[in-house]
Formats: sequence, C-alpha cells, structure tokens
Amino acid sequence: MIILVFGDSITWGSYDLEYGGWVSRLRNNFEKNSEIEVYNLGISGNHVEDLIKRFEFETKQRLKEDKEVGFIFAIEINDAQFVHSKDSFRTNSDKFKKGIEKLIKLAKKFSLKIYFVGLTPVDESKTNPISWNKDKSYKNNDIKEYDNIIKSICVKNKIPFIEIFNKFINQNYRDLLEDGLYPNSKGHELIYEEVKKVLKF
Repeated sequence: MIILVFGDSITWGSYDLEYGGWVSRLRNNFEKNSEIEVYNLGISGNHVEDLIKRFEFETKQRLKEDKEVGFIFAIEINDAQFVHSKDSFRTNSDKFKKGIEKLIKLAKKFSLKIYFVGLTPVDESKTNPISWNKDKSYKNNDIKEYDNIIKSICVKNKIPFIEIFNKFINQNYRDLLEDGLYPNSKGHELIYEEVKKVLKF
C-alpha cells in the first residue's frame, strides 16, 4: 500500500521540532509494516489550486504495479487567508468548493481510498494580521467556514473527514500552536492521533 499525503507547510511538518510533523509520525508508525509506504507531499504555501495542478503528476511518479494507492488531503488554511489590499480571501468559498470537488474527482481515477484532514484554528491575537505580513489575516470564523465546506463535500461523497478544528478548540488550543498559526509538536501529535484513529489502510 502506498499512502500519498498532499498538503501545505503544516503537512510538511513545520514547527514540529521533535518528530518533523504529523505525517512523519504516521510514516514512522507504518514503517513497522514494510508493506505500507507513506509519502509526504506537503509544500509550504500551497492552496487548493496548487494541489490540483500537481496532483496527477506527483501521483503517477509514485505508483507501483503491485501496490494499491490511497490519499490523504490536508489542505489546511491558506485558502482561508484574508488579503486586506484585495478585500477578499485568497480563494473565495465558491472556488474552494469547486477545487475540493475537483481533487476528489482526480483522486478517484486512482483509488477510492480517500481521506480529508480538517483545518486547524489560530490564535487571532497573533494572526489578525499575521506579524510577518500586515496585509494578511486568519480568523477562526473564516477557517471554520472553509472547514465546513470540506466536511459537507466529504459527507456528500461518503469520504472520511477527520475532525481537527474542534479537537483543538476543546483543548487549550493556543498551547498547541507555535506562533499562533502553525501547530507545535503537541499540535502535530494531536493531528497524528486523530488521523491514526480514522485511517483504514
């Protein structure tokens, strides 16, 4: 079995100084079973349109005749970023919805084993705006709206949706974030545990 995990910098493992991110933890878990290979295809800054553009090419490079393939999409919050100078989101909600549906359509060409990981909340005192770019902000109400879009499409398509947002909120979620935006090692551990609970590979 080959598991391809597509996403952004959180998928890649930013700010998990202990284990290199929740995907690395997942790979380490599956390494006990040599029949399962996990590939981390997270790229910093990616949003849904970026994943669509690279999905088929990157998938085809990793296919093996003797192994099934499955997908985990962890798109995260870049699409929900609000750009003040444009008075709009990086990806408007309608385009985001169509993008998620497109990803599912593309993935089904290769496998019906498809999972989506939900979005993570932020500490708005540090992300509205973000310190390194005052033109951009992240707010939890916006993130939750985009999270709900993913969830509703997954329900419609009978695809497992792995709830993360509320899992963070129900804890002292600010302690799970490194800089108000990226999960720290504890945050990555929580995501890994929630993903591991749901996966059936």
